[in-house]
Amino acid sequence: MRRIIVGTLGFIMAGAIAGCGSSSTENHASGGTPSGGESTTSGSTTGGSTTGGSATGGGMTGGTTAALTTGSGTTGAGAGSSTTAATTGSTGGASGSGGVGGSSSTAATNTGGVGGGGSGESVCGVTPALATGHVVMENLCRGVVAVQVDGGNFISWRLMGYEDPAIGFNVYRDGTKVNDAPITDSTNFVDAGALADATYTVRAVVDGVEQGDSANTRAVGDSGARTWSANYLTIPLQTTDGYTAGDASPGDLDGDGDYEIVVKEEQGPKDPSQDGVTGQPKFAAYDTGGDLLWRVDLGVNIRESEHTTSFVVYDLDGDGSAELAVKTAPGTRDGTGEFLHTGPAANDDDLADYRNSAGKILDGPEYLSVFSGADGAELATIEYHVQNMGGDSFGDDYGNRSDRYNATVAFVDETGRPSAVMQRGYYERTTFGAYNYRDGELSLLWSFDSNASGNGDYGGKGTHSVMAADTDGDLRQEIIPGAATIGPDGQGKCAVEFYGHGDALHITDLVPSRPGLEVFQPTEASGVPSYFVRDADTCEILWQGPNSPEEGPGRGAADDIDPTNPGGEAWVNNAGLFDAESGDDIGDPPAETNFLIWWDGDESRELLNSNRVTNFDGEGGGFTADGCTSINGSKSVPNLSADLFGDWREEVVFSCGSSLRIYTTTHLTARRIYTLMHDPQYRANVSSQNASYNQPPHTSFHIGAGMVEPPRPNITVK
Repeated sequence: MRRIIVGTLGFIMAGAIAGCGSSSTENHASGGTPSGGESTTSGSTTGGSTTGGSATGGGMTGGTTAALTTGSGTTGAGAGSSTTAATTGSTGGASGSGGVGGSSSTAATNTGGVGGGGSGESVCGVTPALATGHVVMENLCRGVVAVQVDGGNFISWRLMGYEDPAIGFNVYRDGTKVNDAPITDSTNFVDAGALADATYTVRAVVDGVEQGDSANTRAVGDSGARTWSANYLTIPLQTTDGYTAGDASPGDLDGDGDYEIVVKEEQGPKDPSQDGVTGQPKFAAYDTGGDLLWRVDLGVNIRESEHTTSFVVYDLDGDGSAELAVKTAPGTRDGTGEFLHTGPAANDDDLADYRNSAGKILDGPEYLSVFSGADGAELATIEYHVQNMGGDSFGDDYGNRSDRYNATVAFVDETGRPSAVMQRGYYERTTFGAYNYRDGELSLLWSFDSNASGNGDYGGKGTHSVMAADTDGDLRQEIIPGAATIGPDGQGKCAVEFYGHGDALHITDLVPSRPGLEVFQPTEASGVPSYFVRDADTCEILWQGPNSPEEGPGRGAADDIDPTNPGGEAWVNNAGLFDAESGDDIGDPPAETNFLIWWDGDESRELLNSNRVTNFDGEGGGFTADGCTSINGSKSVPNLSADLFGDWREEVVFSCGSSLRIYTTTHLTARRIYTLMHDPQYRANVSSQNASYNQPPHTSFHIGAGMVEPPRPNITVK
């Protein structure tokens, strides 16, 4: 099934995006099962495996497939039980390691088929066996999307991070190829004159051999991606009692290779500085057809606020299906309606109400819980890495600064597997806990506390966001709360010498002429630089703005928005537009400082504010989401923006009354980039987007005018 979750986005677009879970009518040159499901039948000359489990909830449980070839193929192996897949094709194709998750009983046989060989094409038109790197990413399908435009239909699809950047593609409308020669210069196409009810699939072409079809007919129920009549998909919401949809995050909840969405629902949020009783924050999972999959209710002992319910949606245990990780307390109910019942929650009082007369929660147990993406059931619960229990260690004694949280998925583990990193505090005391969920067990990998001996320089360096990025190229990510960098081992790496709190945070390759990544951050305090650019790994200040006589600008943004200026630009809400390398003022800044998006056909990033996308130069490329609104008050951000499907450009999700809309671009581009969700930094930034003051996700490489070919990521997929 294709699904979306409110709270964290995981999209599986029913009838809109060609799926990739268990199997399809594909041409498997050398067999092997994918990492996205269980294959139970063998194909022949015209296809690969045709049944499978992950699209309906099965699969992705750790088995792998060994693949044998009679031609020039290779033998694959993996951890877990499986049977043998053999090919009898004329040339044989390397199926590599088969699938990197999921179990298989039989795999496809090719007795001639599509050229009698190939590169081990698996389900949904991709070959996960080609992903042999270190960092464990999601096993995605082709993500085909089609939209009606003037004169025809626009079709867009994913290039995977592990695929050859020069790979070709053929586009099929209702089973008939519509392009003359394989498309090698982009991952989008306009099918001129096509009818509005057409369906589309895409096939890769490797070394002249056409590979499997992107359609997943048994999961989707049709022969491909149906054409949308407009450039958005509508998802009806099922909120009740005055609750509205807030931050969202994507995750493949059912392991079929497409995203669902998890959305946070709130009724009466209040800033932690404010007194008053709030509603009970909830997380709802939806598929793109609008079906409500489950709802987790955090209960009365978790306060509603954009600062207090940061969450992570990602496949933390490598079984192919995403989980939800979030701070919980007594009274939390999982997606099955049951109170928490594992670990320290097994014997707590779920009827206890720890709110004081001001509506604050300064007492009572505090947990971290992991919930199943399939049904929202509690999988594991442990104590949160630092308990509040009143007091003023975070900077006050009334539950303000102690109730400030951020969260991100991060690749800090030496194994390359993901961890959930949870942050509490950033004005003064700053704490982190890195949690691993493995084999059904939730554990604390490490913790960091600026109040601990030797860590004093790291207090007061946080922002209302957190980002993970590999700052030194060792394939493990550092944690960057703002004006400091914490190593992947939980040890402080560096911090700036002044008070570094601010409202915004941007980390990417802003200066392509120098090695490494740069951090741009405005500050929000008097007597310190009002904004600065620093080295992400060493904290060396590359340039800075003047000291602020009063509270600093707070908001600001950075990326390559001006194609006439080499590299990136940075700006704040009360100063100019600065060259990211020199700090020179190069003109008037845009009025928008809240959010960014890659939307039109060039490499420069567009401005996203409220429900509008605009170009820096004011010419073309934008749109207004009529009938939709932004969230989080003056921050004016979308529920979510990320590369959810189609090519590398980003989708944007808005609240539109009783529904969500997922907007996608229809601009042609000749720039080809692998899906941004296979860049570990970008994917981590998407997971942390919901934290406090939402920030746009950034890539680990420079995207902009004059950019070089992006480096291929060192990833595997599950």
